[in-house]
Amino acid sequence: MNSFVKAKLSVMEYVAVPEAARLLGVSTRQVQHLAAAGELQVVARGLVDRTSVDRYLAARPASRRRAWSERTAWAAVALLSARPAPWLGAPQRSRLRTTLRGLTADELLGRTRDRARAGWYAGHSSAPTRLRRDVVDTSAGAVMLGLAEADRLNAYVVAADLDDVVSRHALVRAPGGRIVLRATTMDLGLVADLAGAGVVLSALDLAESLDPRERRVGLDALAGALGRFRG
Repeated sequence: MNSFVKAKLSVMEYVAVPEAARLLGVSTRQVQHLAAAGELQVVARGLVDRTSVDRYLAARPASRRRAWSERTAWAAVALLSARPAPWLGAPQRSRLRTTLRGLTADELLGRTRDRARAGWYAGHSSAPTRLRRDVVDTSAGAVMLGLAEADRLNAYVVAADLDDVVSRHALVRAPGGRIVLRATTMDLGLVADLAGAGVVLSALDLAESLDPRERRVGLDALAGALGRFRG
């Protein structure tokens, strides 16, 4: 084991692949697939970062039902934010409205988890400010919910541009990093509109946090949005 890997392990809590599989309730092969897809972070051969396991579980609470497609997940955010979601046909929107009226906040969080793929990063203290030129920052909603810190960034980026953004801003993957970049294939103009349309998108981001207060605030905001939607 080289010195770089030893240094990483010294600051990480990690679990072996079989233990990660037990925690997630999946096979070891599925853990390997999740790692290859970037859903879990491998820190050394056969070892998985425990924080990435916890984050994966946090985005999949209560409901074991399959997540919606990216387009449907974003349509759900749009409808809950009083936006029309024209990229779905009228019958699809009608079915989605009916489904939304029967969901809990936990279930909504699980069904919309594939709206983007999240990665946690660390960088220079000036990185959050510089990054805001290239991403859609959801902190406005967090401020409305009473949660925002200047040195943190929770944002969306075009999936095809993620590697370039990470490289240009000298970011490094870090499970406990204070920069969260969520890569999506949806148009960032649409994402920006939804980020400014209320607190739903920010609430989803917060509800995926491992911080108990952020998670609770996010889930409460989602419960409120669902209640208003049922009207």
